[in-house]
Amino acid sequence: QVQLAESGGGTVQIGDSLRLSCAASGSTISRSVMGWFRQAPGKEREFVTGVSWDGSNTYYVDSVKGRFTLSRDNAKNTVYLQMNSLKPEDTAVYYCARSAYLSSSYVPTRPFDYLDWGQGTQVTVSS
Repeated sequence: QVQLAESGGGTVQIGDSLRLSCAASGSTISRSVMGWFRQAPGKEREFVTGVSWDGSNTYYVDSVKGRFTLSRDNAKNTVYLQMNSLKPEDTAVYYCARSAYLSSSYVPTRPFDYLDWGQGTQVTVSS
């Protein structure tokens, strides 16, 4: 089983940037499709972005397109989420997740399709 650990969250001002990291241990994630989800208080967990196993396909929800960039470094067993131009509505706990899809260019968006989850990191954007 893969253990995922997010880091990099914090409290920032509107328009600031943050870079989240998700380090995997216990097994390689180099063949896994990876995703980021977020959950705001009182809301369901929502898909934010995901990347295919080789980085060739990256999918973003409309609300973060042009502001967030997902990347992966398979040699370091780590995925990153660069978040720019942050808005108050980005405030949430952000979770990294490993999907059940291996060596695939398909990026699922349902939490059900993800097997392993990190503990989450809080991102707060204050106005």
